[in-house]
Amino acid sequence: MDENKRNVLIDESSIKERIKIVAKEITKDYKGKKLYVLSLLRGSFIFTADLVREIDEKLKIGFMTTSSYGHNEESSGIVKVLNDIPDDITGYDVLVVDDIIDSGITMNFVINYVKERGASSVKSCVLLDKPSRRKLDLKPDYCCFEIDDVFVVGYGLNYGDHYRNVPYVFNWEK
Repeated sequence: MDENKRNVLIDESSIKERIKIVAKEITKDYKGKKLYVLSLLRGSFIFTADLVREIDEKLKIGFMTTSSYGHNEESSGIVKVLNDIPDDITGYDVLVVDDIIDSGITMNFVINYVKERGASSVKSCVLLDKPSRRKLDLKPDYCCFEIDDVFVVGYGLNYGDHYRNVPYVFNWEK
């Protein structure tokens, strides 16, 4: 891919502003609750860090690693747990945070997985929603941006093992 043909879809300042708005909604909705933020690695770690700094409520953070993509641009449809939830989440109101939801397969799997472990409630929060690719009837509870069906990179999203560190979301022009 030609490095010079990056097409910026969402710039850094727009991401920061939208995260503040979503975090205020989350703060309001989880006021006085036992909040556990479950970040799905690796893609959501940057988004989760920025999000939790804006949530004005006591919370606990955990990380879980799943895989359904490998190095491919499309999900295999089979979700594997590579690193499990490190804590007992019984009685917690769990907010599952991911970088993007497209088919919905991974998020659906994780929501059900968390429910089976005794969470009081489970909601989802994503940076990006690609509803045109949905294979399951699942809508994120909190979403920063809805995007078209394009392959995106940056702000935690990778291409191969690279570009997670780019502070904006982009794709390559053809």
